[in-house]
Amino acid sequence: MTDKPTRFRRRSGQPGRTGLMLPWLLLATGTLVGGLLGGAYGTLKAPTYTATSYVVAVPTKNSDPASALGFAQAYGRAATQLAVLGDAQSSAGVSARTLRRNVRAATSPDAPMIAVSATSPRPGLASGMANAVTRALTRHANKTKGSTHVELVQFSPAVRPAEPTSPSPMVTGLVGTSAGGLLGGLALLVRPKRTESDDTARPAAVPGPATAADVHGQL
Repeated sequence: MTDKPTRFRRRSGQPGRTGLMLPWLLLATGTLVGGLLGGAYGTLKAPTYTATSYVVAVPTKNSDPASALGFAQAYGRAATQLAVLGDAQSSAGVSARTLRRNVRAATSPDAPMIAVSATSPRPGLASGMANAVTRALTRHANKTKGSTHVELVQFSPAVRPAEPTSPSPMVTGLVGTSAGGLLGGLALLVRPKRTESDDTARPAAVPGPATAADVHGQL
C-alpha cells in the first residue's frame, strides 16, 4: 500500500525538472536562430564599397588660417546640398537623388579639410561619385574666393576601393548570435515566475483504499 503514494510523488517532481531546463533551452534557441539569421544576411546581401576624396580650404593672402577653418566647416555642410549635387550628377553618371542618398561629407574641428565619401555596390561608381561631388564643390567654392578669401584645393582624389566596407558573413553572424542571446535573456526576465503558492497548490498524495484483509489485521 505504501508504494502508490511514493510513485505519485516521483511523477509530480518531473515538471519541476522540465521547468528548470526550459530557460536554458529558450536561451540556446535564441542564440542559434540569431546566429543563423545574421550569417544568412551577410551572405545574401550584396557587398558595398566606399571611396573617399579629400579637399582642403586654403586661405589667400588676404585671409588667415582661422577663416579657412571656418569656411571648411561651411563647405562641408554645403557638399550634400542640391546645388552641388545637381552640378555633380552629370559627371557622376547618376541622379542627384542617388548622390544625396549615398554621399556623405565630414569635416575636422582642427584642420580645414573636407572628406567626401560615396558608397555603392560597384567600386568604380563609388570613387566616381566621390570625385564628382568634390569637383562640383570646389567649383562652387572658388567662384566666391574673391570675397571669402578662401579657396578649395583637392588634397587627395578618391581611388577605386579594392575591398568592400560592408560587414562579412562572419561578423553579421556574430552580431546575430549576440542579438539572439540578448533577446533570449530578455524573454527569460519577462516570463512569469513560479511562486511558492504554485507548489503548495499541488494535491497531496492520497493513499489508496485499504482492503478488508488489511483492516481486519489491524483490528
